[in-house]
Amino acid sequence: MMTTPNSRRPASIAAVFTAIAAASVVAAAPALAAATLDITGAGPTMVHVDYSCDDSAGVVSIQAMMGGPNADRPAAQGAQNSVDCNGSPRSATVPLTVDPSQPPLTLGSEAQVRVALVDRNGTVVSGQAKKFTVQ
Repeated sequence: MMTTPNSRRPASIAAVFTAIAAASVVAAAPALAAATLDITGAGPTMVHVDYSCDDSAGVVSIQAMMGGPNADRPAAQGAQNSVDCNGSPRSATVPLTVDPSQPPLTLGSEAQVRVALVDRNGTVVSGQAKKFTVQ
């Protein structure tokens, strides 16, 4: 019996990276005017963010991924589905699930973190990428 690797997962991860990058380019879009996001910290299994969004933005989750600065895949990713969009500044912690096939993120290592506010259709409303020292 021959097994084949699941090619859907890398494709979906690449799609999220592309969507987050596209969101930062489309800064003039009306939906983006109602949503802001700032990554404030990162640990091996979580990411802290400050965000603000209006109900009209349609945000239903905060999605995050983290990996080595030059990695082609995230070492950990996750989502926070408890999002409050009433225009007020909020803070949230996004729990991450570690991918055992990737090198682990250790305390003190450098990591690239990408986070996005995502609507019910999976469209990125606002996104940000930063390098952090894992704490």
